[in-house]
Amino acid sequence: MAEEAKIELRGGCQCGAVRYLLTAAPTGENICHCRMCQKAGGAPFMAFAGVPLNALAWTRGAPKIFRSSAIAERGFCPECGTPLTYRMLSGERISVTIGSLDEPANVAPKRQFGVEAKLPWIEGALSLPAVETGDWLKLDAAALGSRQHPDHET
Repeated sequence: MAEEAKIELRGGCQCGAVRYLLTAAPTGENICHCRMCQKAGGAPFMAFAGVPLNALAWTRGAPKIFRSSAIAERGFCPECGTPLTYRMLSGERISVTIGSLDEPANVAPKRQFGVEAKLPWIEGALSLPAVETGDWLKLDAAALGSRQHPDHET
């Protein structure tokens, strides 16, 4: 029997106070447009991918938990506020925000939820004129003096 490839996906918050390791391939990749996700992420939608509870390990710090409804809770960095997790209280799975992964481009959403609250302008917004950060700010990215934690372990 062939040995399964070892999965190790890492992620964390913007400031680096909270870091995690996924030891199972995420599934259920989605974006959610519901109003609760809009408020929790401060954005038009949130993107998630889930794993069994035992496949998520906190490697630095731990999230603060907010019970956002009678059926779910959300985890976020207590220092910088980065949204990190979503978990249905009755389930054995937890979802991480795709944007908090060190390599978010490798986990693409496959479904949309909460489409009743999808903002009417979202489709058109993605076809607006596009400008790279350096061109927009008129300076070299190195000059930003970013305090963001790098997308890898330190």
